[in-house]
Order: sequence, then C-alpha cells, then structure tokens
Amino acid sequence: MTTRPQPGTAAWEAHLAEGNAKQARKRVSADVLFRDEGGRVLLVKPTYKEAWDLPGGMAEANESPQDAARRELSEELGLTAQIGRLLCVDWVAPHGPWDDQLAFIFDGGTLTPEATANLHPQDHELSACEFFSPYEALRQLPPRTRRRATQALEALTGQGAQYLENGQASG
Repeated sequence: MTTRPQPGTAAWEAHLAEGNAKQARKRVSADVLFRDEGGRVLLVKPTYKEAWDLPGGMAEANESPQDAARRELSEELGLTAQIGRLLCVDWVAPHGPWDDQLAFIFDGGTLTPEATANLHPQDHELSACEFFSPYEALRQLPPRTRRRATQALEALTGQGAQYLENGQASG
C-alpha cells in the first residue's frame, strides 16, 4: 500500500507535478477583432498560410490568451492596443497533424486614424495587413476561421461571449 504524501511537503509537490505532467495540454490561440472608423475589419496575411487571418497568434507555454494577443500584435504589427472583452472561445477539434485547440477572439475596438495610417507588418510572419468590410473580411477567411469570426462579429452587437465548438454555437 502506497502512502500518500502530506500536503505542503516536497513529496506532495512532486506528486502534484507528476499528475500535472500526465494531463493533456491544449494549444491556445488568441486573435483580436479590430475595426477602423468606417467599421471595416482588420485582417493580416501570414507568410506561412494561404488565406488571410485575424491578427493574433499562438500562446506560448504558461502565457495567458490576452498576453499572447498583446505580444503577437506588438511583434507582428508594432501595435500596442487595449484588448477588450472576450467575444468568443472556440474548441477546435483535432485536424491534420494538429491536436485540438482553444481559440479565443477578443474585441480590439476601433483603431484611430493615426493608428491605422501607421499599421504595417513588422516581421517576416506577415506580408500584409488590410481593412475589409465585414462581409469581404469573412470571405477572405478560411471556413474554420470564418465561422469563428462570424460569431465574434455577432457578439459585438450586444450578445455575450459565445462558446463554440468548431465555429458553431454549442448548447
């Protein structure tokens, strides 16, 4: 019979660490929905994808989704922006070589004309950034991202944050 370590001891911490190491890890992405004063939506063109995308990216180990979004915006667009409320979180099923993922979209609000005038890719991961009408922005996105972005745009109109599974409202 194995004796369980006592809480607060080094053995207890080692026991918890062992359990933590065995638990599933989720990939996490954090994107931000920005608009200009005309209501157009900001998209970015990654160099490593065929389609346009929302600005943001993947969280690093032990990084919160909001911190990941802030870091990615700074690195890729040189943008320091307030990250607003959560618009949606989407559980994305495993696909291709990828495990499942939690994809967050936050409200970035409306960028000022000064901010939009100076907006351009800051590193090799982006080849372009551009504002599109909401309809045209959705057309530029791949289906999985389009479903998620559609729900995020709908959340802007007053409904609360949405929980999605593969871009579809759940429950």
